[in-house]
Amino acid sequence: MIAKRLGKSVLLVERGKHPRFAIGESTSPLANLIIEQLADKYHLPRLKPLTTYGPWQRTYSDIACGLKRGFSYFSHEFGKPFHDTDDHHRQLLVAANPNSETADTHWYRQDVDHFFQQEAIVLGVDYSDETAANLLGTDDEGVSRIRFSKGPVIWDVECNLIVDASGPRGFLSRELGIPEVELKDYPQTATLFSHFEGVERVENLPDFANCMNGEVPFPVDDAALHHVFDGGWIWVLRFNNGITSAGVACETRIAERFGMADVEAGWHRFLKSLPSVAKQFANAKHTRPFIFSPKMTYRAERVVGKGWAMLPSAAGFVDPLFSTGIPLTLLGIERLGEILGGGSRHQELGDGLAEYGRITLEEIDWTAKFIGNCCAGFKDFHAFQEYSMHYFAAASYSEMARRLPGANRVRRYLASDRPDFAKSVARNGDFIRSRNTNNIADSIRAGIKTINIAGLSDPAKRQWYGVDLQDVVNGAGKLGLEPAIVRELIKNSDWADGCRV
Repeated sequence: MIAKRLGKSVLLVERGKHPRFAIGESTSPLANLIIEQLADKYHLPRLKPLTTYGPWQRTYSDIACGLKRGFSYFSHEFGKPFHDTDDHHRQLLVAANPNSETADTHWYRQDVDHFFQQEAIVLGVDYSDETAANLLGTDDEGVSRIRFSKGPVIWDVECNLIVDASGPRGFLSRELGIPEVELKDYPQTATLFSHFEGVERVENLPDFANCMNGEVPFPVDDAALHHVFDGGWIWVLRFNNGITSAGVACETRIAERFGMADVEAGWHRFLKSLPSVAKQFANAKHTRPFIFSPKMTYRAERVVGKGWAMLPSAAGFVDPLFSTGIPLTLLGIERLGEILGGGSRHQELGDGLAEYGRITLEEIDWTAKFIGNCCAGFKDFHAFQEYSMHYFAAASYSEMARRLPGANRVRRYLASDRPDFAKSVARNGDFIRSRNTNNIADSIRAGIKTINIAGLSDPAKRQWYGVDLQDVVNGAGKLGLEPAIVRELIKNSDWADGCRV
């Protein structure tokens, strides 16, 4: 759609057919803000209601989605029911938005992807589905020739740029024989997942009753809900059509221990080892076949070349922890839009793509480094609680810097371009991996200080973090702004609806 708005001739080719099942469903404040800004910049107003739950429900009630108020984490031990104390040693709740109206969403991908496809057609993009493709070659100027076939019909197309959005180990990886690179210091992991009906809300289960003592920052089930254990985690994402996306991402040793390759039988064997999670799924029925992937991670050796580029979603995949996939890909789309809008001469395109490729791989590697350290922290949930503050500090700062005119921006995902912050991610990750975590809370509090505008890593909050925009006002100097200016910008915004500062 962006390329079409920039006056390009665009052909969108799909090997399958929409609507179709897809995984990767949870958005974040940064992801939705990027969509909002892209919609404004490229005049795509029909996309804007998708950026918050309230407008989505009023505008596109026929497109299923889920309400995401934040991130909920519960730490489990094999063979034991969940239990916690008033100090919340085994849980972490971090709000992402102040209310349901401005909340983020889980995308029911078969509906949302189909909507995007239809919007592209309405905009004038040529579209062909159930179509196979083969790359015949690329000349010295970067012009590629592709052969397409749909049933008995075969035709060739020349193009100045191929954008591969086909996912890990996708079209260009196969056609060009691009090697796969192992992610450094990252464990071998597997996934097993499906969609379900009848999944109970944890707030209704006695094992989690103590989590509801006091005023929780948001309903814990209206979130990206995580059940964490030594070696992996389970996601639970609810849609408003009665379907719940759920699955387990775990180290290979865990997958082999429970025989997850047996798919449905493996799922039930695994659930029995986590009694409280088993109760949540006691009456659940899967609505589609289970999918087992023996290797979850992927990273291509190269992601750009003469006349072609992969989206971040095709260039690599780490883990769905922290919902990093959609914002990483949207950042890539944003950068490609800037390249396409800057001119179409081959030299300019090539220079822009080279920089795009470098940043894309750096951000995938940075995300893998951070999430790998988080997974190592599952053995010591207190260490994970503290270390995760890096993500929430970087995400909240990045979002607010984009929202507030004149603020100091971060240019890379998860603030990898901030030296002090980057050193903290690396240093405290080493502490987790070496099990030297006695003073990790103080170390992380110091490490995120320069971008902590959300009141994070505060012992008084006992691992429950709501939205308090007064924290943003107090941190105005970190954004390069005056408190009075930030207060006025927040008061006059629609995204802070209902919040007082």
